[in-house]
Amino acid sequence: MLALTETPMPTPTMTVNPDSVTPGFVGFAAVVILLVAVILLILDMNRRIRRVRYREEVREELDAEEAARAADEATETDADLPIVREGDDDPEKR
Repeated sequence: MLALTETPMPTPTMTVNPDSVTPGFVGFAAVVILLVAVILLILDMNRRIRRVRYREEVREELDAEEAARAADEATETDADLPIVREGDDDPEKR
């Protein structure tokens, strides 16, 4: 059976000087470089997203213009077709 006697808990002692364990200039420089890199990546991402959005708008406008042009051509070609009457079998008259 274990002894139920209480043993004192050791108290931690300060063996390291807290002023010498700071990140210092190297840590500050690493954080600044990381911050600049993240900001540049965000700006680049926004530029690329904007470019994709503009391309999609231009594609939609071109598709609408093409559909309108095709509709105009369809109505013009229907009006240009010769009228064929029943009983007209002569291909030279067409």
